[in-house]
Parts: sequence; C-alpha cells; structure tokens
Amino acid sequence: MTMAPQLFLYNTIVPFLAGSLKLFSRALPKLQTFFFVRKNLFTELEAAANTTDPSPRIWIHAASAGEFEQARPIIAEVKRARPDTLIFISFQSDSGYTVYKNYPDAKAVFYHPVDTKKNAERTVALIRPDVLVVMRYDLWPNHLHVSKRHGATLILAAAVLQEHSNYFKPFIRQFYRYVFSLFDTIYTVSDEDRTRFTETFGKDSAVTAGDPRFDQVLLRSRNTDRISHLKKLYTEKTLLVAGSSWEKDENLLLPACVSLAEHLSMIIAPHDVSENNIIRLESDLDSAGLPFTRFSSLPDNFTADRILIIDSIGLLAELYALAKIAYVGGGFGINVHNTLEPAVYGIPVLFGPKHHNSPEAEALVATGGATEVLDAPSLLETLQKLVDNPLKRAEQGTIAGNYVRNRLGASQTVAQKILDTLDSLTK
Repeated sequence: MTMAPQLFLYNTIVPFLAGSLKLFSRALPKLQTFFFVRKNLFTELEAAANTTDPSPRIWIHAASAGEFEQARPIIAEVKRARPDTLIFISFQSDSGYTVYKNYPDAKAVFYHPVDTKKNAERTVALIRPDVLVVMRYDLWPNHLHVSKRHGATLILAAAVLQEHSNYFKPFIRQFYRYVFSLFDTIYTVSDEDRTRFTETFGKDSAVTAGDPRFDQVLLRSRNTDRISHLKKLYTEKTLLVAGSSWEKDENLLLPACVSLAEHLSMIIAPHDVSENNIIRLESDLDSAGLPFTRFSSLPDNFTADRILIIDSIGLLAELYALAKIAYVGGGFGINVHNTLEPAVYGIPVLFGPKHHNSPEAEALVATGGATEVLDAPSLLETLQKLVDNPLKRAEQGTIAGNYVRNRLGASQTVAQKILDTLDSLTK
C-alpha cells in the first residue's frame, strides 16, 4: 500500500481545520453540536468496548440513518450465524446516531471521530476490529489505514460510483485510488459500478452484489405488529396509503379523494409530523370537506370512511401492508421518497415527476410497477383506473413486488464474506 502524496496534505490540513472549526464553533450551532456530541466519545467507547473480550469484532460505519438501513440485514445475517460477534456502529450524522443509539445488536454505537491519525490509532485500539465495513461511502482514510495496519479486513458495501463523480477528477482520483486500495473487497450495487471501480481504480476485487436495501425492505415487511389492529378496518376496502407526503402532494391527493370518496379509503402519513404541519393538513382536509382522525387519538368507533392522519414517525413501512395502492411523496419537490417500501407488498406505486435521482423509482416506472403522475387530473385518472379495475391493479402490483424480489441477496453475499473472514481467524 503506497500512500498517495495527497494523504500527507490531508493529514496536514485536517488537524488544523478541525482545531480552527472547534475554536469558532460557538458562533455556529451545527459545528458546536458536532464537537459537543464527540466530547466524551473515547471515554464512552472505552467503557463499552471491553478490550479483553476475545469474541470476534465487527465495526460498521454509516454516514447516516439511510445508509445504516442497508447495513441492518447484513448485521442480522451475521448475528444469526455468529451470535457471539460484537458489533460496533459509528455514524457521522446526528440523524443516524439519534435513531439507532440503542440498537439492540450493537455492543456500542458512537459518533465517528474526526479523522486524524491520533484519533484513528485510539479508536482502532479500543474496537480492535476483525472486520471493518463501510456502507456506500463516507470514507475516512486514517481510520481505514490504521484498521488495515492492525489486521482488519476492510469491506466497502453497497458501493456506487456515478459516471460523473468527483472521484474521477485527476488530483482526487489518485487519492481515492489509494483509499480504495485499502479495501479487501468492494461490493457494488450494479455491474456499471463494478466496471468503474475496476477500470478507473484498479479494483479487480470489486464484485457486483446488488443493493442491501431490497433485503431490508423485505425484512421490515415481515413485522407489521404495530398496525395489526387496523387490518380489520381496511380488509374489504380499497385503501390508498399516501406516504411521506408534502403539501404539494396533498394538493393533488385531496381533490382526488373527494372525487373517489365513495370508492377509496385513505391513510396519509406526512413527511413532516410536527404539530404545525398536522394542523395545516387538518385545515386543508376540513376545507375539502373530508372527515379525518389522528392516529394518536384513534377512537374505538373509527371507520374507514374517515381519512387517518399518521402523526408520528416509524409506522409508514408497515402501513403499506394494508394498502391496495400506494402514493409516495416528494415527487413534486426535490425527489421522490422511498418507493421500495410499498413495492415489496406487491401493490401499484404512484408518485410525481421528480424521481430521476431514484434508480428504483425509474425502474419501477419502466417495468410497469409504478406510475408517474404529472398533475391533479392525471392522478385522478390513474386512481380511477386502479379502483375500477382490480385485475389491472393486481397486475401492476405483481410487477412491483417482483421487482423487489428479483433483486434480493446482496446482504447474504456481504455477510458470507464477513463470516468467512471470522471463520479464518480460528483456523
């Protein structure tokens, strides 16, 4: 492993930059939070790490909650086969740490330290990882280098290399050629990604494994206990679940629901569940003449002719299990939200035109498992057809479900590499 000259520059700049930012962090709340949450990082990690425990150790790093979702089925596979394995999980973002700080399969969950050589030596000495798995991106060269030097097997999972990535720029490319060389195996989402890793960065060990998110949505779909009490209300109904909706989505959905009120039930789970936004949504529903009830105050005599507003987070993926049709929000804003969560249940998926940063959404449209709606009339027309024609609805839903099921297995591939590595340690 010949170090790239850029790494010397990196190791000159990072400590100076970190020190400067910390000095001025009081004037910048986000920076202040960044350093504050890491203040007792090593003390807490030392208390949890138990360096004398001989059990195999895996360190998994994810930038945020979204990337960690890809790691969850991998962890499940490893723990199923080797329950003695100690799992250490690090995050860069507040969102990831806040959501998963009490993750049951983890020995410790912590914020990734600033990437200095000193911090890297200290972190690796505490964790002593046999395997380090980085999800998708968020590569910190000092921690990778020190882990490698201490004998860890390095895996980059769910890796994506976009055609016009900054990684390809001449000065940066040499730096990342070194960074990628540290990984024993890179598991890519697609063949195109694998080719780019091989041809541009010389990674002959890159392997196309697929996207673990497909495994994760299937895993989550098997647990719908929290909404089981709603099933009897919608069993005989044509239910539309509108998930992660924004106001622009709701401006289309509400008129359609008025037109189809006698034939369509609806659950709406807005992206923003703050009190102010829920009140705004209730006002819009009231103006449209649509009766509604909040999930948090669901009465015993609730009926499916009222729109159910989900005013809490964490239920959406399960709610799609009740639906005959799904609408995914965000497609009239920056980008559509998660389309795999409803597709796994084998139901038609609808969303707005902003979906070009979502390969899954584009593929679902191309295969016929999803429909792009452009405005209120096209949404009403699409819903009308799906309500009136159960066979068409079932056909489109089958395509959506098959799209997910035909892409399962990435998690098992990565987990098997981890398990093989752990097994080799005892031989």
